[in-house]
Amino acid sequence: MKALTFQRYGKSPGIGFADVPQPVLQPDELLVEVHAVGLNPIDNMIPTGMFKPILRFRLPATLGCDVAGVVVDVGSRVTRFKRGDAIFACVFDLGRGTLAEFVAVPEHAAAPKPANLDFAQAASIPMAGLTSWQALKERAGVRAGQKVFVPAGSGGVGSFALQLAKHLGATVGTTTSTANVGLVTGLGADEVVDYTKQAFEDALRDYDVVLGTLRGDMQEKAVGILRPGGRIVSLVGPLDAAFARARGLNVVLAFVFGLMSRKIRRRAAGRRVDYSFLFVRPDGTQLAAIGELLAAGRLRPVIDSVFPFDDAPAALDYLARGRAKGKVVVQLR
Repeated sequence: MKALTFQRYGKSPGIGFADVPQPVLQPDELLVEVHAVGLNPIDNMIPTGMFKPILRFRLPATLGCDVAGVVVDVGSRVTRFKRGDAIFACVFDLGRGTLAEFVAVPEHAAAPKPANLDFAQAASIPMAGLTSWQALKERAGVRAGQKVFVPAGSGGVGSFALQLAKHLGATVGTTTSTANVGLVTGLGADEVVDYTKQAFEDALRDYDVVLGTLRGDMQEKAVGILRPGGRIVSLVGPLDAAFARARGLNVVLAFVFGLMSRKIRRRAAGRRVDYSFLFVRPDGTQLAAIGELLAAGRLRPVIDSVFPFDDAPAALDYLARGRAKGKVVVQLR
């Protein structure tokens, strides 16, 4: 089958199409005919080797984490799905990729595709949706009446997290460029900072939760907008020792990650603010709950562009520019 793979880690990872064997099903897996794949920034980061100590791949490895498609076969222990079912899923951190004609998806990672979404729309959801759910609902426990800051509200994760925070009853602040103010306001943002005109740390105050989606010194600046007892849940790092322990990594990596996060943790502690790093995990039960909200129209996908499979490398290059309004999707069928 045709797949988009990378050959090695580093500056020249050898990304290109290859003919690879069709997956052999395990008893708890679904064989899915891929119709569409949602792209995520980490799809460009993995080939660089940035996550090599954490994520395990057998090279050459197929790229992609999100998928929407149709079940064409099921393993002997599968009970919730059958051939012909339309599903969507995230297979991040499971040692496989989705930019291929077929992918094996563990049953626990899959959820029924919302009937009101086409495959491209459904493929845009899994990682952004699960990341938002696990950060805001599970980790931060966002509830009605709180204030949540979601930077880059027009981006792939931001556009979904903004909607979810609003659904949970929060007052939501975000940043965007002048051209995208209308978009984020339409998604439910209450306080919008045009970053081309003003710094968010000068405009926002007394927030309960910050979703860390931007690299650099954004998170250190965000400490200043949080009230005591607030939380920063970072999706981009720095990684911390708690993350290393949760994954069972060795003491050397735990020590290194502790050093990497020392500056932000000290600043957070000085303001009585909690800092933690979140690595999304596949979860079909959570994805099914997200699917119900999508089916009810309480949340909606935001898609910047859809590329054909043959143009998947160009889609990754476009995503890497950081200008997409919502998600970038690759369509196979």
